[in-house]
Amino acid sequence: MGISLILRYAVGVTPRPRRGVRRAAAGAVVLALLAGGCGSTGEGTDGAGLRVVTSAYPIAEVAERVGGGLVEVENLTPPGAEPHDLELAPNDLELLITADVVLFVGGSFQPAVEDAVAEAEGTTLDVLTAVDTLPAVGTYAGEGVVDPHVWLDPIRLAAIADAVAETLGERDPTNAETYRANAEAYAEELTALNAEFRDGLAVCSSRLLVVSHAAFGYLADAYGLMQEPIAGISPETEPDPARLAELLTLVEEEGVTTIFTEDLISPEVAETLADEAGVGTSVLSPLEGLTQVQLDAGEDYGSVMRRNLETLAAALGCA
Repeated sequence: MGISLILRYAVGVTPRPRRGVRRAAAGAVVLALLAGGCGSTGEGTDGAGLRVVTSAYPIAEVAERVGGGLVEVENLTPPGAEPHDLELAPNDLELLITADVVLFVGGSFQPAVEDAVAEAEGTTLDVLTAVDTLPAVGTYAGEGVVDPHVWLDPIRLAAIADAVAETLGERDPTNAETYRANAEAYAEELTALNAEFRDGLAVCSSRLLVVSHAAFGYLADAYGLMQEPIAGISPETEPDPARLAELLTLVEEEGVTTIFTEDLISPEVAETLADEAGVGTSVLSPLEGLTQVQLDAGEDYGSVMRRNLETLAAALGCA
């Protein structure tokens, strides 16, 4: 059972570039920028407000909602790009180093960003410090390694919005009350979204999620689900043949009907597992980023999360 699946990924794996190499390169560029005299003026771009740099889409949305017209937000991860292994170009590093505020996701989610943040001249916030975190699961998870995908729990994202409001207020005390009010309004929306998820996933025939990578721990934690990932906390980890065999058995024994793929990474491994098990696939977004098409269509965190809820309810047989 599943021999073809195991053999397909047991050989022929091409190693990916080591993160340490990219980190060293990024550090060299940072030093070059600093030597070149890059510095923050403490003013927003063109005097328009605080210059806020974020490392990934969910945090960019929080910054935009909390900051409103008082901030200019630059997201380092381009639309449609997978953020885990983001590499920073020199202009990205300059943006980060000279920004008034840098909001980033720690936990080795984006190592190049974490390396560069040490040189930032403005105020910085690792959003993981605003919430209770969960340990990472899956391949290469180890002691002390946290799951960085905190935004998939709307209540944790609301707490991050509060922390962002406090951070912006510290940098811009004149508008601190506006930032707090904006965060409270956004938190109300997130609380309503949380209620929709609780109601929609209250009664389901299955509570097991077989997913492409271990990005859904907070969603599972919030709504009483169980996550079984193919890859580890980063989607770049190569599939383990033993893990694939284990999942194949689990899918068949538990009567799983759907393997969840993602929107920004290749579905090949998940589709192969689904084919081998004779089940279907469906896209479940980890909301690590939106494409330009989605942004142009007015998609946002709330709309994608509600589509996730519809996907989950259909796949898990929720009443």
